[in-house]
Amino acid sequence: MDLRINTSIPSLSGNDLLRRVATTPASTKEVDGGFTQALRGALQSVSAAQEHSGNLQREVQLENPAVSLEETMVAMQKAQIGFQASLHVRNRLVQAYTDVMNMQV
Repeated sequence: MDLRINTSIPSLSGNDLLRRVATTPASTKEVDGGFTQALRGALQSVSAAQEHSGNLQREVQLENPAVSLEETMVAMQKAQIGFQASLHVRNRLVQAYTDVMNMQV
């Protein structure tokens, strides 16, 4: 039995592969509508709701007649629900990361 190595196939030894990966430019172009954009938008929305709630609370404390207590309470609840949802997403992401890191290869 005669085994011949095809020399036209590039070497895939560990060092060569690492050099190729290190010298290959990574694509940093973000995909429109990707997960990162959705997460960033959701976090900005939660931040805006918290800021709006804080502003309304301050106006109620200053006894501004243009701001009602009911409106302030609703804004506070919206901000709280948004924050709790973002915490759940964060916990799920951490759990998914942990699961991937614990996978056997």
